[in-house]
Amino acid sequence: MIQTPARACGIDFGTSNSTVGWLRPGGETLITLEDDKPTLPSVVFFNTEERRPAYGRLALHEYLEGYEGRLMRSLKSLLGSKLLKSETTVLGSALPFKQILGLFLGELKQRSEAQAGRAFDQVVLGRPVFFVDDDPLADQEAQDTLSAVAHTLGFKDVSFQFEPIAAAFDYESNITREELVLIVDIGGGTSDFSLVRLSPQRRADPDRESDILATGGVHIGGTDFDKQLSLNGVMPLFGYGSRMKSDALMPTSTHLNLATWHTINAVYAQASIRALKNMRYDIVDPTGIDRLLSLIEQRAGHWLAIQIEDSKIALTESTSRRIDFGRIERDLVADLTRTLFEEAIDPLLNRVNLSIQKLLRDAGVSADGIDTVFFTGGSSGIPALRKAVAEQLPNARAVEGNTFGSIGSGLAIEAWKRYG
Repeated sequence: MIQTPARACGIDFGTSNSTVGWLRPGGETLITLEDDKPTLPSVVFFNTEERRPAYGRLALHEYLEGYEGRLMRSLKSLLGSKLLKSETTVLGSALPFKQILGLFLGELKQRSEAQAGRAFDQVVLGRPVFFVDDDPLADQEAQDTLSAVAHTLGFKDVSFQFEPIAAAFDYESNITREELVLIVDIGGGTSDFSLVRLSPQRRADPDRESDILATGGVHIGGTDFDKQLSLNGVMPLFGYGSRMKSDALMPTSTHLNLATWHTINAVYAQASIRALKNMRYDIVDPTGIDRLLSLIEQRAGHWLAIQIEDSKIALTESTSRRIDFGRIERDLVADLTRTLFEEAIDPLLNRVNLSIQKLLRDAGVSADGIDTVFFTGGSSGIPALRKAVAEQLPNARAVEGNTFGSIGSGLAIEAWKRYG
């Protein structure tokens, strides 16, 4: 138990939600960021009518209420992408994507400092095991970009910890015996894994390198599951898979952009709309493309993405979910099922399984030697994913972490160890 408040904080900048952790005597580790909640959705809405940005739940509320403006979500997905070196138009001005990252991270810093009643000059930032798969240079560039943004915001000391390692330290704070633990962190943008030896006796050791047996991951997360649910369960209503008079399939770029959070705005470009309208005359049955054009004219892409995400969450508890598209066409609905969802994401789950198998090989540990699987991250509750992991590790017990809070709490522990 610490006696004085830590000097540094830990920031979990997530694809879907973000948290800030800070160790202090007698207080909650996660700092309240919005509406008495410790999470701030990683969303920025540039409100054109009031000429200002809004963040988190307020940003989503203003967008859904119909304010004119530009909604941006999955900001973390920019790291490691080519978009990060470009700019976009918001509030009538060209703004670099890197600066948009800074706006959101700056908001996290400002809100946490206001709640803590003090400034934070040191920070441990969480990062996925791989920002970019199979490209070490791009991966390092993504971390360097995040570090540079943090320094620009006033952090004097910036360091990093793998997100699944941070989750491991959060889990370790409550165990009573030594365990060999596989951390399975399924976030919005990545799936990250760590195999760690944890125990109450090791908890306070500053150097835990020998206890971290292996780390791994793959660039698959909740937004990828959303995308597959959208393409397989919804986009066929909007022309996806339509046959053209040439007998070729309709080009899919618009559907792919609509199914991917950080590219939704691309479908509103006039050139894109003109191309769809020209294409309409070459399609055998224009019903789907007409619905697609109506959706785009209503600028309902982000509304659709929210419906898809809500359906994914609902299908973890229920076997079916209906989306009402009455705003597009009377009586139009999409009836989604868990079976459809599981079939859609099966190739992604196979890649997750392969990543875990590689992790075990790298550590030289057999599957039956794992004591515990600790699940964290917003998409870790998907039944098919849980089943896939359990089948690989028959002797391990499953433990549920704080879905959105384990990483932030673990980063707070790491920040205290590093900076006091």
